[in-house]
Amino acid sequence: MDIQLKRGLLDVCVLAAIKNEDSYGYQIIKDMKPYVEISESTLYPILRRLESAQLLTVRTAEHHGRLRKYYHITDQGLARIEAFKEDWNEIMAIYRFVVKEDEENE
Repeated sequence: MDIQLKRGLLDVCVLAAIKNEDSYGYQIIKDMKPYVEISESTLYPILRRLESAQLLTVRTAEHHGRLRKYYHITDQGLARIEAFKEDWNEIMAIYRFVVKEDEENE
């Protein structure tokens, strides 16, 4: 898969993982696991990039004596998910066009 496409998809997946409630790194990985495998070494750069783009905010809170970073989606992050949904319709139309030729040849 094209690296830029995969990067964009992972960004949206991370935003979707925190869409309904604030979360932290390990929990985000766990929530995404049924759909896409992502490692900590992949997740944390994505989180930093999304924070820099103001698509999420970060707060630190103590949890069992340790500090934990919690991530919260912003209005811009929610808008990014909605934009992705609109883009996905176009991507699916292109996919149907591409596979149509394969189906016609069978």
